[in-house]
Amino acid sequence: MPLLAAAAPLADPLVGSGGGHIRFADLGLDPMVFPHSSIPLRWYSLAYIGGILIGWWYLLKLLAQPGAPMARRHADDLVFYATLGIILGGRIGYVLFYAPEMLLHPVRILRLWDGGMSFHGGVIGTSLGIILFARKHKLDWLRVHDYLACCVPFGLFFGRLANFVNGELWGKPADVPWAIVFERTVPFGIPEPARHPSQLYEAGMEGIILFAVLWFAFWRTKARYQPGKLVGLFVLGYGIARFIVEFFREPDPQFHGTFIEATGIHMGQWLCVPMIAGGLYLVLTAKGRRTRVEPIAGTESVA
Repeated sequence: MPLLAAAAPLADPLVGSGGGHIRFADLGLDPMVFPHSSIPLRWYSLAYIGGILIGWWYLLKLLAQPGAPMARRHADDLVFYATLGIILGGRIGYVLFYAPEMLLHPVRILRLWDGGMSFHGGVIGTSLGIILFARKHKLDWLRVHDYLACCVPFGLFFGRLANFVNGELWGKPADVPWAIVFERTVPFGIPEPARHPSQLYEAGMEGIILFAVLWFAFWRTKARYQPGKLVGLFVLGYGIARFIVEFFREPDPQFHGTFIEATGIHMGQWLCVPMIAGGLYLVLTAKGRRTRVEPIAGTESVA
């Protein structure tokens, strides 16, 4: 759809009706894949499935290279542990970080179809799943993390696109030419402001840019032979990207009037601080962990 902002002056995004901007309703997007049928399939579900399947495919490509920390036969088992970690960690993280009142109504926690997942919780859950997987198969858990981290940006990219299709997690009011007028972002009767499409910012930074950084590190450097460097780059890169994008996102309403709001930064940014610190530590110390790598997959031993 052509941008209409050039054809007319912009309305004040703080009070206006978003005149001259793209209206989300005009994009024809629907959270349901088949909106006019009885098939309850959501784009968000496909985003999870697509991210896991493409990440699995890419993982096999990585494992085919010399010095891999596990064999192809391990991939199926790893995907199961990682998927379980994503779902359980993401849901539990959402409840603990964003909606602790749900602990008083445990049945609501099980209603995954109502939405509510935390990426930071998913990271913790996936890491625990990888550690259990590595102990079961007697593998180097940190190097397994390195390989799986290279695959995660696929899921992040599709997930953020699904957030956009759902018309959720929108950004702050803005007067940039690409701002979008979402629906039901303010109380009824108040003109909807144009907002940053922060979901797309995240798809670009957490998905495309982060994947490019990890691709270069894996295929063009010796990073995969330095345990912790790739996962460190991922954690550091995600933390920085999310921290930046949060400045363009609308604050979580449940923290209005709380200590979180008083600090001037969002809950998502607070959760990124330990990620940035931990990722930086892993990157800076990775060279010291390098040892002779005897491959479980691939064809070469690498000093």
